Amino acid sequence: MGGHAASSVYFGLNPMWVSTCLLAITYAVIISEKINRAVIALVGAGVMVLVGVLSQEEAIKGIDWNTIGLLTGMMILVSVSRRSGMFQYVAVWSAKAAKAHPAGILLLLQITTAVLSAFLDNVTTVLLMVPVTLAITKQLDVPAYPYLFAEIFASNIGGTATLIGDPPNILIGSQVGLDFNAFVIHLAPVIVVVLVVQTIMIHLVWGKDLKATPEREARIMAMREQDTIEDWLLLKQSIVVLTLVMIAFVLARPLHLEPATIAMFGAAVLMLLDNWSHHAEKASENIHRTFGDVEWITIFFFIGLFIVVHGVEVGGLLKLLADQLVAATGGNMAHAGYAILWASAVLSAIVDNIPFVATMIPLIKSMAPAYGGPDNILPLWWCLSLGACLGGNGTLIGASANLTVAGLAERSGVPFRFLTYTYYAFPMMLVSIAICHVYVWWRYF
Repeated sequence: MGGHAASSVYFGLNPMWVSTCLLAITYAVIISEKINRAVIALVGAGVMVLVGVLSQEEAIKGIDWNTIGLLTGMMILVSVSRRSGMFQYVAVWSAKAAKAHPAGILLLLQITTAVLSAFLDNVTTVLLMVPVTLAITKQLDVPAYPYLFAEIFASNIGGTATLIGDPPNILIGSQVGLDFNAFVIHLAPVIVVVLVVQTIMIHLVWGKDLKATPEREARIMAMREQDTIEDWLLLKQSIVVLTLVMIAFVLARPLHLEPATIAMFGAAVLMLLDNWSHHAEKASENIHRTFGDVEWITIFFFIGLFIVVHGVEVGGLLKLLADQLVAATGGNMAHAGYAILWASAVLSAIVDNIPFVATMIPLIKSMAPAYGGPDNILPLWWCLSLGACLGGNGTLIGASANLTVAGLAERSGVPFRFLTYTYYAFPMMLVSIAICHVYVWWRYF
C-alpha cells in the first residue's frame, strides 16, 4: 500500500513527509480554534486526496462508518427522548434526594452526571444537566461554578466506563473490535474508584463551604419532578427503546450486530413511534428538529479526521513511531503501557482527545507484532482509553464537554476562565491518572 501511495504523490515527494506535514498543519489550525474544526478536518482530507497521498477509494476506506453510525444514532435517540423531559426529571429528583443541601446536591449531581455519561455521550449529558444545575443553584443562591466544574469532571469520568460514553472509546471499540461488555469489565472498576476520590477532592475544595438558607432549601423541596415531564407517552416510548438498545449493546456479540446498527435502528424506531403518535404537521416539525439536533460538526469532523489520519498511516509515519516506542521501552509491554497512559493524559489535556486517539490507534496496532500479536496488546488499549478520556479533564480544551459547559455558563453570566479551570483541574486529573497507573499495574502487568 505504501509503495502504491509513494508512486502517486505529485512531484515525486515522499508521501510520509507530505502526509505528516498535512497532519501537523491540520492539528495546528484545530488547536488555534480560529476556524471551525470540522471545516479544517475536511480541507485536510481533501488535500490528502488532491496531492495523491490517497486515492478517493483509499480515503473512503479510512472512514470508520461504525463510529459515525453509533454517534449519529445516539444523538438522535437523545434528541427525541430529551423532548419528554426525562433527564430534567432525574436532575430535580437528585436535588430533592439530597434534601436540598448544597453539598449533598453537589455530590448527587456528580453521580447523576457520571451515570448518564456512561450511557449517553458526554456533550449530550452536560447539555441536559447544565440548565437544570443553573436553575437549582439560582434557587439556592449558591455559586454555580463548583457544580459546573464537578459536572465536567463527572461526565468525562463516567464516559470512560463504557463503549458509548466517550468518543475516544467509540473509536477504540470500533477499530479494535472490542464490545460493550469488554469496556465495562476492564474499565468500570477503576472508574468507580476515580469517581469516589474525585467527589472527595471536590467536596474538600468547595463542597464543605457551600451553604444555603432554610427558605432557599424549602423552594427546592417544593419543586415537583412530575412538572418536568412534557410528554408522558414519549417518555414511555423512550424508556422502552433506550432499554432495548442498552440490552442489545450488551448482547451485541452473540447477536452478531455492530454498535452502529443497534444505535441507528433504535433511533429509527423511536422516531417512527414519535411520528405515529403526533399528527402529520407536528410529525414533520419533530423530524426536522431531531435531525437539527444532531451535531453535524462533530460527525463531519470525524469523517475528515479519519481520512487525514489514514493518509499518515499509509504514508508510513505511524509504523516508524511504533517501532521507536517499542525500542524506547525495551520491548517491555508494561513500560509501553505506562508511557501510553501518561502521554495520552498530558497530550489529551492539550489537544482534543478525539484526534489524538484517532492517531494513536493505528500506531498501537503497529506495535502488536513486537508483543506477539493483537490479542497480547489488550492492556495497551485500556491504557489509551483511560489516559485520553480522563486526561481530557485537565484543561478547558481537553474534551468537547468542557467547552460546552464553559459556553453555556458564560451565556448565563458564570465566568469560565481557562487558567482558573486549569489551576484546579490539572492536579485533580493527575491524581486520577495515578490511580489508573496503580490499577493497570495491579491488573495487567
